[in-house]
Amino acid sequence: MLRGMLVTLGLALAICGLAVGNVSEPARPVSGRGGGGSLGTHRPGELAEQIGGRALAARLARVQPDWPARRAVFRPRPIDCAELKCVALTFDDGPYRYTGRLLDMLARHEARATFFVVGRMVDAGGADDLRRMVAEGHELGNHSWDHAMLTDMRREGVEAELQRTQRLVRRVTGTDMRIMRPPYGATDRTVSRVARGYGLSQILWDVDTVDWRDRQPALVARRVGAAGPGTIVLLHDIHSTTVRAVPRVLARLDHEGYTFVTVSELLGEGVPGPGGRYPMRNEEELRRAARRS
Repeated sequence: MLRGMLVTLGLALAICGLAVGNVSEPARPVSGRGGGGSLGTHRPGELAEQIGGRALAARLARVQPDWPARRAVFRPRPIDCAELKCVALTFDDGPYRYTGRLLDMLARHEARATFFVVGRMVDAGGADDLRRMVAEGHELGNHSWDHAMLTDMRREGVEAELQRTQRLVRRVTGTDMRIMRPPYGATDRTVSRVARGYGLSQILWDVDTVDWRDRQPALVARRVGAAGPGTIVLLHDIHSTTVRAVPRVLARLDHEGYTFVTVSELLGEGVPGPGGRYPMRNEEELRRAARRS
C-alpha cells in the first residue's frame, strides 16, 4: 500500500512539473493532436505535444482535483509608462502552432505581451500555451469563442461567445480575464453591456499592422517599428509571417529603449471600466474598422 501511495505521489509531482514547467527552459508549442503516450519523464511541453493540451488538462485534473488551486486575476507590474518608453504588443486569434515559438522570442527579450485568445483555439489544444503565458507574466484577454462578428448577434449570442471563453480560460489557468477585444474591433451598445456584465473592458488598438493581409515579415516589422511610445499594436500569432517578424521588432525597439508591457501595464489607471473601451471611437470609425477587417 505504501509503495502504491509513493508511486501516485511521484506521478502527481511529475505531471505538476510539466504543467508549471521551467522558466529557463520554455515549453514547446502544442501540436493540438491527440494520442497516447505514457506519463513517464518528459521535457516541458513534450507530453502536451503527444496527447494535446486538452487531454493534459484532463489528466492534471484527475491527479490533482484542486488544480488550478485558486482563481486569480492578472497583476500588472508597477511600471510608470509616463516616464518610460512603453509599447504594448498584442496578439489576437491564438493560440496556434506558432505561439510557442513566439513565447520563446518574447522570453529571450524579457518582453511582456497581451494575448487575446479565441476559446475554440484554446479548446483545440492550446491550454498548455495559456498556462505558460500566465507563468511568464503575459496578460490574457477574451477574443470570443469562435471569432464571431458580435455586432451581428443578439444579446444571448454575445453572452455565449464571451462566457464560454471566460469559463474555459479560468478552468485551464485559474485566471479571470478582465479585458476583451471584440473580433474585427466591432462593438456596439449590446456588446458593451454584455462585456460590462462579465467585468470586461474593451481594448482596441492604436496601430494596426494589417499583418493578416500583408504576409511580409519585413513590412510588418517596419509598421510596428513606426509605433510611438504609449501605443497598443495589433498583431496575430496565427500567422507564421507575423511571428517571423517579431525578432526584428524586439531587437529594434529594444535598441531604441522601449519597455515591452501588457495592456494593463501601459494604461495603468487609464484602463476603462467594465464595458468601456480604449481608445474611444465613434460608431462610424468602428464600422470602418470592421469593414477593413
